[in-house]
Amino acid sequence: MLHAVLDCAHYTAGECRSCTWLPTPYDEQLVAKDAAAREAVASGASAAPGEGGTRWLAPHASAPAGFRNKAKMVVAGTTEAPTLGILDPRGGGVDLRDCALHTPGLAAALPTLAQFVTRAGLAPYDVAARRGELKHVLVTESPDGELMVRWVLRSTEAEARIRKHLAWLLEALPAVRVVTLNVQPAHAAVLEGEREIVLTPERTLPMRLPDVTLHLGPRSFFQTNTPVATALYARGREWVADVAPASVWDLYCGVGGFALHLAAPGRRVTGVEISAEAIASAEQSRAEMSAPGTVEFLAGDATAYAAGSDPAARPDLVVVNPPRRGLGGELAGWLERSGVRHVLYSSCNPVTLGRDLSTMASYRPVRGQVFDMFPQTAHAEALVLLERA
Repeated sequence: MLHAVLDCAHYTAGECRSCTWLPTPYDEQLVAKDAAAREAVASGASAAPGEGGTRWLAPHASAPAGFRNKAKMVVAGTTEAPTLGILDPRGGGVDLRDCALHTPGLAAALPTLAQFVTRAGLAPYDVAARRGELKHVLVTESPDGELMVRWVLRSTEAEARIRKHLAWLLEALPAVRVVTLNVQPAHAAVLEGEREIVLTPERTLPMRLPDVTLHLGPRSFFQTNTPVATALYARGREWVADVAPASVWDLYCGVGGFALHLAAPGRRVTGVEISAEAIASAEQSRAEMSAPGTVEFLAGDATAYAAGSDPAARPDLVVVNPPRRGLGGELAGWLERSGVRHVLYSSCNPVTLGRDLSTMASYRPVRGQVFDMFPQTAHAEALVLLERA
């Protein structure tokens, strides 16, 4: 099955080329991603490799299709006949409700959401004419099959109509747990705005993983591939257990994925995240799971927190899971000077991973593995355990 190429009518017709590696057999995709991660780590790391060098595990594969737990759909067309998908080069809608990457639950929900556009009289935003209201519908599915639906609109003009027809939507899609209206007024290629209006009593979507339940707020980040994210957290827990740190900092902790998986008796874990909403979700998860050891979460900038820390209070291990831009020179430089014994680096960009490692010259990579969060594209997640040489 890994040798197969996913058949997609939209790709064949030239309507959608988001899956840039679609013509490449999946096993070849894994080989290429593994090679890119290894090359990035080898080129960036300057510390002596030590006995045995970096121990790389085979890539953790994904299902080639039906894995994506979040649909980010541009709404175009008309109120009576909306399209949910992307825009073509002329600004017209390309309907991708049948996209093979989405989980079955998302695929089943999208037609009903298109019906809701018509029922609630939501006018899709016309980019060329700069008129209309509805820009995107963002849908996330939990491991339990529950849904969070976010309507991204230019203003609150349609709020009353959405509220009026909300009962219909909840009856038509019983899996829906959270519905929000996000306001994005700018005429720009921006997915969402700063203002979020929650329309349901429930405000978060529980992501029930085998050991931890994470709570996603409307603007919280979670990996788009739930099974592979579960494997990533499990591997991180395993590697951290082997080095047995008494104290851990999880910088860029988000809703607490790594921090809560690394909680252990006698261990102090501190998670730092710029989003106060994400920190509130992490605290909710911590309270529900009665995490062993001591786990605390702080809302703040990761780099500022590290730079302002007392040298005597620095941890044994730091977890970093930055966005695609990487850590940047300031935080990577702080880690280099910090004296911290181990760093667990989860990266979605081999280029910035290599660059950061070149700054962190005192660390040597001892373990590594690729986790394929994004089949059919060049993107993947690489987990690397670093040890001060």
